[in-house]
Amino acid sequence: MNILSPATSQFIRFGLVGVGGLIVDTATLYAAMGVLGLGLYSARIVSYLTAATFTWAANRHFTFERVDPAPAALQWLRFLLANGVGAVVNYGVYAALVTFAPLVSAYPFIGIAAGSIAGLAFNFNASKRWVFKA
Repeated sequence: MNILSPATSQFIRFGLVGVGGLIVDTATLYAAMGVLGLGLYSARIVSYLTAATFTWAANRHFTFERVDPAPAALQWLRFLLANGVGAVVNYGVYAALVTFAPLVSAYPFIGIAAGSIAGLAFNFNASKRWVFKA
């Protein structure tokens, strides 16, 4: 017996994928800074695109069982576009915190987490209604 509604279950799966994306995002950010020598802002762009690709693939297979049969590349592009507003919010929160909060500048994963939470609701709705519509 499932005590959760299908919509709630789907949102929880979306959130779990988001946690995985947060881990990918953070690891990529630190790798881009340490290995590639990028700064806090440019490394974040690389880490966001990597995490967005991970979350698109995971949501396609785990969160939204029945998806639009569009070619994967087209769906990935729609995912990036649909989540663009969420990405602006995400990056804006991150950039503001690393710029104005010394603690976050020293520990940028705090800014990644704050940005991810800020964009969560918008990204879920955009993904459900436009990218992974049944």
